Amino acid sequence: MGKVIALANQKGGVGKTTSAINLGASLAILDKKVLLIDADPQANATSGTGFDIKKVKTSIYECLIDDVDPNRIILNSEIKGFDLIPSHIDLVGAEIEMLNMNEREYMLKKVVEKVSDKYDYILIDTSPSLGLITVNALTASDSVIIPVQCEYFALEGLGKLLNTINIIQKGLNTDLEIEGFLLTMYDARLRLSNQVVEEVQKHFQQMVFDTIVQRNIRLSEAPSFGKPAILYDADSKGAINYLNLAREVLQKNEATTLKQKDKVIDS
Repeated sequence: MGKVIALANQKGGVGKTTSAINLGASLAILDKKVLLIDADPQANATSGTGFDIKKVKTSIYECLIDDVDPNRIILNSEIKGFDLIPSHIDLVGAEIEMLNMNEREYMLKKVVEKVSDKYDYILIDTSPSLGLITVNALTASDSVIIPVQCEYFALEGLGKLLNTINIIQKGLNTDLEIEGFLLTMYDARLRLSNQVVEEVQKHFQQMVFDTIVQRNIRLSEAPSFGKPAILYDADSKGAINYLNLAREVLQKNEATTLKQKDKVIDS
């Protein structure tokens, strides 16, 4: 049964979808079977993994609302072992349609349970909100990765997210853990970036990933080509950063499977 990890932050533009795509791709490169669930109506994880949103006929929306078997709609990416359940703009209306459903907070959990035995890791990309779909994602997950951009107002809104996580831990998913805070969009030349890193590490200490994702043009370009960075430019800093993150996730969850020399790649 695979570990389910949500990537969540109600603040937009923090590198959440970029992290979901590239962490998933990197875990697959490291011989893990990975499923990425795109639970954002913008469907950027779908297009960024190489699929034409206009050609998606059945998505996570139908799984949630019409009880479509998710196994029927899984798409295989260019990377062996890295699969996707796509999203669609229709997901915008799902929250309203789910309001009158029984156990509405557990709808995504039921979807995940139908596919979890096929994968080592299931990643859920969420929308920049704390709405019902995001609550579903956190309820369905074993842990959550919180991307935090190294920019002004980085900590703004984190209190609301942590409060939401706390509420879910108490009432909907007592096993939910914080996998870690992931610092993104880091620019070593900027004093502000370094100040944000220090502030986040000071506040959250051991909960912050050692890996810091640097600002990287190749990483920004990759989604427009429908490729994870590791396929677009494997030698780019962004690709190496996410491969390091994947190794760090494996080290945390499967420490005995990694040799010391394989834990980190120098960037």
